[in-house]
Parts: sequence; structure tokens; C-alpha cells
Amino acid sequence: MNTYIDREKSWLTFNARVLQEAADQSVPLLDRLRFLGIFSNNLDEFFRVRYAAIRRMSHEGVDTKNILGNITAEQLLKDITEIVIEQQSESLRILNDIEKKLEREGIFIINEKQINKEQKTFIKEFFHQKVSPALVTIMLNDLNEFPLIKDTSGYLAVKLVMKPTSNNIISKFLTSKEIRYAIVEIPKTINRFVVLPSSNEKQYIILLDDVIRYNLHSIFNIFEYESISAHMIKITRDAQLEFDSDLSKSFIEKISYSVKERRVGEPVRFVYDQSIDKDTLEFFLTRMKIDSTDSIIPGGRYHNRRDYMDFPNLGRYDLLQKQNVPLTIPGLSLEGSMLKSISEKDYLLHTPYQSFSYVIRFLREAALDPHVQSISITLYRLASNSQIVSSLINAAKNGKKVIVQIELQARFDEASNISYAQQMQEEGIHLIFGVKGLKVHSKLCVVERVENDVVKRYGFISTGNFNENSARIYTDVTLFTSDNRILKDASKVFDFFEVNYRVHRYKHLIVSPHYTRSRFMKLIDREIKNAEEGREAYIKLKMNSLSDYKMIDKLYEASKAGVKIQLVIRGICCLIPGVVGLSENIEAISIVDHYLEHSRIYIFCNDSNPEVFISSADFMTRNIDARVEVSCPIYDEEIKKNLIDSFEINWKANVKARFHSQNFENKYRKRGEEKMFRAQQEMYKYYQNKIEVISEII
Repeated sequence: MNTYIDREKSWLTFNARVLQEAADQSVPLLDRLRFLGIFSNNLDEFFRVRYAAIRRMSHEGVDTKNILGNITAEQLLKDITEIVIEQQSESLRILNDIEKKLEREGIFIINEKQINKEQKTFIKEFFHQKVSPALVTIMLNDLNEFPLIKDTSGYLAVKLVMKPTSNNIISKFLTSKEIRYAIVEIPKTINRFVVLPSSNEKQYIILLDDVIRYNLHSIFNIFEYESISAHMIKITRDAQLEFDSDLSKSFIEKISYSVKERRVGEPVRFVYDQSIDKDTLEFFLTRMKIDSTDSIIPGGRYHNRRDYMDFPNLGRYDLLQKQNVPLTIPGLSLEGSMLKSISEKDYLLHTPYQSFSYVIRFLREAALDPHVQSISITLYRLASNSQIVSSLINAAKNGKKVIVQIELQARFDEASNISYAQQMQEEGIHLIFGVKGLKVHSKLCVVERVENDVVKRYGFISTGNFNENSARIYTDVTLFTSDNRILKDASKVFDFFEVNYRVHRYKHLIVSPHYTRSRFMKLIDREIKNAEEGREAYIKLKMNSLSDYKMIDKLYEASKAGVKIQLVIRGICCLIPGVVGLSENIEAISIVDHYLEHSRIYIFCNDSNPEVFISSADFMTRNIDARVEVSCPIYDEEIKKNLIDSFEINWKANVKARFHSQNFENKYRKRGEEKMFRAQQEMYKYYQNKIEVISEII
């Protein structure tokens, strides 16, 4: 029996859970469309990264037995394609269902054959004023080299059947006619969904693709053709970065070059409208050099469904989930001095239930405080128009020493981070570009402030990125503290960024790549020992992914010893729970709901005196051995209880929770006669109640 679930199939099972949300009739209609977009966007990234990596193994003849388990790269590629074809078919069924229900709400998504006279006038004007100037159209037959097809864009594959020319008598008697092919790139600078004039209280939307289809003659009117057709195609490319070895180039230059080169990466997936003519499909496959090791996916009329994440709301807020107003942190004011409050006790921020504004406010105060000498921070993924970066620049302009470790290799955010790095460099901020061979994924900030001629540290440590956009939809926890035990170790992490050859010893933080595996192994060993001695023993872990085989084996060992293990794992779970003799003491669930579960919370019984950690690291080999990650112990008893309560609220979920299992069922968790318990809604109520309790005391 195989004791691990395949990582790639487990990820595809996670994405199937996202698709379940799109299918869920209880989810508001416009949110269901958003989940379809998330499903599609996830799949794009999967092919650009994971599928591409396995394909490289296949091409390079790598022995994958120890890497992929008991399966060849070729067979795994085939299995993935079969699963994705089935999921794509399901996503089309779901989209059709959503569109029918939107029609009952008076919202119609129409195509170019369904428009009325008034809409025709609007669409023609819109095309000539907005679309036509942005179009890139390429005739293909006479080109020696096929043009670059970008994997972030959608294209219409156009087929023109030409009329016989009047000066060629022979051609009139030929059964085969000249065919010309072209591609039209769908502009990304224009919203994919064009809102048409409403009529009789009905609202109409047409996709940009169909605006172009309706105006094909306007594009190709210089050609004499009998018929014209257009079908959408989409390509996904290998997103692996290849680095230039030129020593004369800066790291920013090398990353910039690699990102530009990514656009010509090898194709790994080709998606096409399954109603396309066979000869047209063959033309594009041949000219684009798509081979059998690429995933060729028949799809529907429209691709790039990730755009549904930005479907217009049309003012129909009744078709969206009600947005909760982010709450305040009891006892921590956004009006007064945060540093003063934090000097007296630790505070926990839990986004998006509570406001991310506390992070911005902390940095703004530090930027202006005349007693603050320096700010050191790690940055991984940043928002567009980042207030974090703005605050750091403000601090530099106020004479503070600002040290920023920015990860230029944050996948798909490289270009954005390069731009921010150049912006901060121009303002005199000291930038650190990581550690060779290691991504910096830790979430740290340390502020040094002079008080009574002594330097006192303040800071925060988080499970998530310092990104005000993602903080609205990602659940993450951030510890604000002035505890020198923690912040002295955090300062050592920044020292490691500067001097990589010196490995520091940390008394409190658990830091990858040097200590995470060994320390968590010891924590699990302690639970095993306590269980064997008849003491209470349990492990409660909340994370995004669990795929490291050695950590899984250690959890199996703990289960066999009688340690009760509860796992809340949103994404990949390679551990098989509930197997007699192996993992009968392990339960594992996944919660997929309106917010993306991103916080990492680790709880160990410790003979009924729980140890609690928050972490930037999942139990994945890359997080443990190939990144700089930080896990932080929680010493404040109130915050410790808060995090334990948070885990228990997630564990009680029986609405949006599914069981992890070996057969990829995504079976919903039910709890008999108990009332429905939706963890994210209950979490908001939990923090609301804290505010009410404090108000009553005051």
C-alpha cells in the first residue's frame, strides 16, 4: 500500500473544492462566478509551475521514482490531463447553470448572434472607439516563423475561406479553396466584460471576444472571402526562471531578464474551443509545435475564465456575499500611539476579521517617531500602490535607517517587486536581495527605538504577506510585540540576510532552513513520549499544505503511539488519514469558503500546558529546507487562548469543511444532528464578542 497521496493529484483535488464552491447553490451567484475565476487562475499557475516541472523531468529522462512516488513522469502527465479535462467539462456545466440563474435575475450574458438593433449600434461604436485601436492582428500563412503567443492572453484563431479570384479560371473548378489563417489577440487593457445598455429593467453583458467576433468583417474587409470563423485558443508556458551567469549584471538585471525570457518558455498546455474546425486545429498545433507531452485540452467557447474574478457587480449587491466590516483589536487604538500600547503587552491581529490598517498605522508611526532609529522588514508579495512601501519611503525621508529584504523571486510578482525595489533604492532604502539558493518567505518587521538611552525593539511577525489587498480575503494572523526574547532573534534573522555564511542560534524563533525540521520533530517526539507514558498528548496543525514525507512519517509515528492529531489543511495533503495501523488517530479536513484560509497555527499539548506557534512555513520540503521561514512561539496567555479558540472554531466546521482522503472524494463533513457551523462566520462573531465584552467591562 502506498502511504502517501500524490502531491499533484492532491492539489487538483483542492482546486476541485474551489469548483465545488462555484457549484454550490447556497453561494451568491456573482460569488459563484468569482470561484470559477479562481479555479481557472489556479489551474493556469499549476500548469505554468507544477505541470511544467514534471514535463521537464520527462524530457530530461530524470528517474522520478523517489520524487513522484511509484509513477513515471509520463504517466503522471497523462493522469493530470485526464483529470483536468474532466474538471474543465464540469466548470462549463457550472457556468451554464450560473448563466441560466442570472437570467432569472434579469442579467443576460449574450453573444454576437443575440444582440438587438440598439445593441448593434453600441457595439459597433464601442469597437471602433475602444477595441480596434488596441487590437493586434497577424496573418499567419506567409510567415516563416510563428509569432509569439503569450500565456497570459487569449487569442481568436481566425479561418478565412477565400473566394476564387476572377482572373484565375482554373481555381473556379477546384474543389479545395484557399484558406488563410490569422490570430487576433484579445486586448487585456479593456475589461473582458462589456456592459451593454439596459432595456426593460434587464441588464446585458457581452464578452469582449464576441465584440470582436461581431466586427470580424471590419478587421478583415480587405480580403475577398466566402466565410470567416473565429475560435478561441489559449496557451500556457513553462514559468521556470533561467538565470544569466554574467557576473557584470546586478541581481535585479538578472531577474528582469529572466522574467522577460519567461514569455518564450516552452508551451505546456493548449486549450481550444472544441467546436473549432479540425483543419484549423491541426494548423495551429503544427505551427505552434505542440506535441504529445503537452496537455491538449478541449474547452468551451471562452477561455481565460480567470477574468470572472473581476465580473462586474452591476450594482447587484444582493447577488454577492455580505461583506463584514473589519473589526478593531480590543485595547489597541488606531488613534493613539501603537508603540506605547505594544510596549505594555502583545496584541494579535487576525485579518480579514480585523483591520489590516494596524500594520500600516504601526509603520506610519515608526516613520514619524523621532526616537525611532531603524526599521527592518521582509517583503514577499506587495499590493499595487502599496501603502507598506509608501510608509517605508516616508520613514527614509524622515532620516530613519530602513532595511528591506525584498524577495525578487516571488513567483509571478517578480516584475512588481523589481519595480518597487528600484523605487525604494532611489529613496535611499537599503535593500537586501535574499540568500543565494534560498527564497525569503518569512514575514518579519523589527523597529529599533531609543528610550532612556537604551535601544528598545518593537515589531510584528506574521503568517501572511504585508499586502493590504490580499489582507481583505486571506485569513492570516500577525503578532505585535515588544518582547525582546522574540525580537532579538528576529534581528539575528536580518543579520543572516546580510552575512549568509554565519548560522545563528535562536533561543525562541524556529528558523528555516537550519532548525525548522529538527525542532518540530522534537516537539512531535515529546508528544509521542507523553502518549507512551499515559499523559495527554495531541497535535493540532493548521496550514496550507502538508507534503514533506519525513514530517508525514513522523506524524504517522505519533499516531501509532496514540497521539491525537487534528489537521486543518486547505490545499495539498499527502498524508492519508484514518488508516488502521498507520494513521487511525489522525483526522484531516480542508476548509474552502469566501476567504482563503492562509494562517499557519501549530499547537502541541505539552502535557496539558500547550505550546502554540504561528508560522510563515507549511510542512513542505521547500519551506523547511529551501527557504528562510520563521515560526514564532506565543508567550502571551491571552493570545495563546485566542489562537487555540481559532483552531477549535475551524475544527468544528461542518458547512464548508471537506475530508482529506486517499480517493479524492472531497466529501463534505457533516455532524449528525448538530446545527450548521460555518467557521468563517463564527470567527467573525468570536471577535465581535470580544469587543462587546471589553465594552461592558469599560
